[in-house]
Order: sequence, then C-alpha cells, then structure tokens
Amino acid sequence: MTFQFLGMPERAAAMRAVFAAEAPEIAFHDRDDDIDPADVRYLATWTPPADMARRYSSLELLFSTGAGVDQFDLALIPSQVALVRLVERNLIAGMVEYASGAVLALHRDFIAYSAAQKRGEWRERPVLAATQRRVGVLGAGELGRAVLAALRPYDFQLAAWSRSPRSIDGVTHYYGSDGLDAMLGATDILVCLLPLTPDTHGILCHSLFEKLPQGASLLNVGRGRHLVEHDLLSAIEAGRISQAILDVVDPEPLSPGHPFWTNPNILVTPHIASVTEPVGAARAIIANIRRHRDGEAPDGLVRREAGY
Repeated sequence: MTFQFLGMPERAAAMRAVFAAEAPEIAFHDRDDDIDPADVRYLATWTPPADMARRYSSLELLFSTGAGVDQFDLALIPSQVALVRLVERNLIAGMVEYASGAVLALHRDFIAYSAAQKRGEWRERPVLAATQRRVGVLGAGELGRAVLAALRPYDFQLAAWSRSPRSIDGVTHYYGSDGLDAMLGATDILVCLLPLTPDTHGILCHSLFEKLPQGASLLNVGRGRHLVEHDLLSAIEAGRISQAILDVVDPEPLSPGHPFWTNPNILVTPHIASVTEPVGAARAIIANIRRHRDGEAPDGLVRREAGY
C-alpha cells in the first residue's frame, strides 16, 4: 500500500514519523520522493495536481488535508476515487475553542470595548444575560454540533439550521428555506459553519442580513466566499449588523487597504480558527486507510451529490 502526501516538508516529516511508528505496512512518500505515481493508492493534498486522474491511475482514496473540500473540482476526480475530508479531534477542538471564544466576545461586546479603548473612552454598555441571548448556527455537521455542545453550559438560547431535519439536544433545529427565515428572525449572534457549495456561495448577503434583528452580530468561520463583503459593510453602516468576527475572507490574505482592516466593528483573524495538526492528521488518515482496506466507509467520506 503506497500513500503520498503533497504538502509542506515540515508537515511531511511529522506525518512520516507517525506512519513509520504506527503503520509501517503503509509506504509513506512525500512530493519529493522519486516514486511511480501509478503505484499510489492513497493521496493527501489541499489541492490535487491538474493531471491527477492521468498521473495517479491506481488511486483509490483522495484525502483533503482540511475539514473542507470546496477547493476540489469534483468533476475532475474519477468516479472510482473516494474523496475524504479530514475529521480529526484537534481540528474540531480548535474550531470549538475559536468559535466559543468569538461568540462570548460578541455576546459581551469586546469589539465595541476595543474600539472605545482606542478612543480613550470609559463607558459601560448594557449587559444581557446569556439566557436572553439567541445564538444561531448555520450548519449542523460535526463542527456545528461540537460548537453548539460547547456553548450549552452558558445557557444561551441555541438554534441550528441545516438542509435536512436533525435532532440536537438542547438546540432548536430548523431546516429548509422556511426554517432558515424563521431562525434568522430569532438570532442575535449568527455563526456560519456551512460547507461551501453552489447553494451556499454568497449566502451571507443583503437579503439574509435583512432577516436578522436590528443590531445582530456575525461570526464567519466557514469560507470567505460565503460572504458578500460589500453587503456586510452596508449592513454595518445601516446598523443591521452591529459587529462581525471574520476568520475567513476571499481572497486570502486580505488585501492592503481593504476596508475590513480599519472598520472598528469588524475583527479579522488570518484563517486560524482550526488548523490541521500533522500528527493528528496522519493518525486520522491511517485509520481511514485501514477502514477502506477492511471494506468499511472512511470517516468523512464526501457525498458527491451534496458536495461535502
């Protein structure tokens, strides 16, 4: 069994050590190794080579090195090749830490207090109890459910939306287009954790913002292309959105002179909410190769018809 990792050398070295110690039966190679691509059955990469289908003729599993797969053109991946997104404990934990902290920062007006500090202004703002704050999460997959579970002890009013019905303890669940409108109307802090698909591209736009209560807050930890940037700026100027935390933009990095840099109601971080850790990633990939070898479906198998 031959596995190849296409990524940074330091990550490759860490992953190679895990494979050698814990899965010596799987031959590990990185992009610099001199191997015949036709021997590779398992490939891990953020974006595959343009000639992947021709070069890797024996490929069985294609692993994304991140939680998303929107960077892949599914039409270019042969039908016999299974695409697998990364489902790994540390990746989920990182998102839970970031999203929970960001929701609490929005809840307690940290962005407004930071702006006031820059103005040299000492002024209290009204404090709303968590039991009165409504937090809505777009996306009820592994990441969405993990974030909601972490927020439950604070006693927020929690809601989630997805395309199909789900049952989540302690969370009001909405689904479908009618459900989306209903959740938005009852959301003070909106968290985007959706996968990026043709249906969700640009979902954070003027029409969506208009369905939120006046002064709502936004946290985008999905993808930059979920957001229509000028619509957010207009919504902030109009007071529809009071503050936003953005860990993703499009394109990245954020360009010099972009209005997000200087808007006092926006906090931008450089796509660090959840970062792939090579040791954990290697173990998750090894486990999935073994599942595949035993005839089981890999954890994180992408449904092509859904795009995630």
